[in-house]
Amino acid sequence: MEHIANIVTDGLDVKQIRKDFPILQQQVHGKPLVYFDNGATTQKPQVVIDTEARYYEEYNSNVHRGVHHLSQVATNAYEKARITIAGYINAADPHEVIFTAGTTASINLVANTMSRRFLKPGDSVIISAMEHHSNIVPWQIACEETGAILKVIPINDRGELRMDAYEAMLDDSVKIVAVTYVSNTMGTINPVQDIITLAHARNIPVLLDAAQAIQHISIDVQALDVDFLAFSGHKIYGPTGTGVLYGKKEWLNKLPPYQGGGDMIKTVTFEKTTYNELPYKFEAGTPNIAGGIALGAAIQYLQQTGISKIQQWEEELMEYAMQELRQIDGIRFIGDAAERSGAISFLVHNIHPFDMGELLDQQGIAVRTGHHCTEPLMDIFKIPGTVRASLSFYNTKEEIDKLVAGIKRASAMLL
Repeated sequence: MEHIANIVTDGLDVKQIRKDFPILQQQVHGKPLVYFDNGATTQKPQVVIDTEARYYEEYNSNVHRGVHHLSQVATNAYEKARITIAGYINAADPHEVIFTAGTTASINLVANTMSRRFLKPGDSVIISAMEHHSNIVPWQIACEETGAILKVIPINDRGELRMDAYEAMLDDSVKIVAVTYVSNTMGTINPVQDIITLAHARNIPVLLDAAQAIQHISIDVQALDVDFLAFSGHKIYGPTGTGVLYGKKEWLNKLPPYQGGGDMIKTVTFEKTTYNELPYKFEAGTPNIAGGIALGAAIQYLQQTGISKIQQWEEELMEYAMQELRQIDGIRFIGDAAERSGAISFLVHNIHPFDMGELLDQQGIAVRTGHHCTEPLMDIFKIPGTVRASLSFYNTKEEIDKLVAGIKRASAMLL
């Protein structure tokens, strides 16, 4: 326990942390890689890469159904990962943690099963103006199929939710509220506790898209009292094709199965099938076993590093980045919320984001350019896209200096 206490009290040793990520040691176009595309996917520490490889090298076997040794080892490792994840988000029971292929799959699971059981003509679903396409399209499909209506919480010009408008939208027609915790484009942190409290006052369940929050902010699903929470493994230093849907047991029991197949059944006859209990009811077929186990390793790595220290360092980095970027001539921030995390979106003069992105890449700096799967948000700001720099705890102030210098150099060439 003494070791843990030291970890929490001391600051982050970012130099040491960077050594854990093999990809960060390389050069791009002859320059050391500066990776500011963490919002799209984070890099993986060696322990995650090794964990995934070890599964295939030492105990590759299917889970849950085998009595032989390898199957037992694989099943134990996979279920241990579920317990680790449940602990990280403080779920009341590991069975409330459903393994999925990512945030998109998690949201589709809820939207599809809700629409089959709980949505009818005249009902409505609330999302927000800053949602990622993966928290818009599944609900549009659900509404199209059921005759329900999609309502959208507007935002102010700083990219913050208009909570007065949200409150006015809550009526008896609303069957679920599905909003992002942190905007993937603007970095806005939404007041999720208020969103949940207001919805629950009318017995409306809430789904949080935590894809951009889970790696930056300590999340306690019981304290939030959230009904569903979705996130992706690859944005929290784990493998691609992995993700989690947390759901309160009472809700998961009410929803019908999403897909049919092996593992989600108890008994099958041609006349009738009895479904398995949680979490297996929603986990049809052979899962991404190696990925699930490696996601557990990623979360353990974060826990050992200390999520509060990570949050503290990232907040310091964000503050420094905003302060330095504000001094660039002609910069315009898309979204400038008081509470923000992870991402910074901007434009410089009338330079197209793609041109800026390409010139930064030539300097070894990786940023994301485009609409970031938030086209409706781009339409609100009347722009084609943005340049987005998204931060991680392995980034440094020196890298932010390189980004600022790189933007200035690119501007001088393009203007």
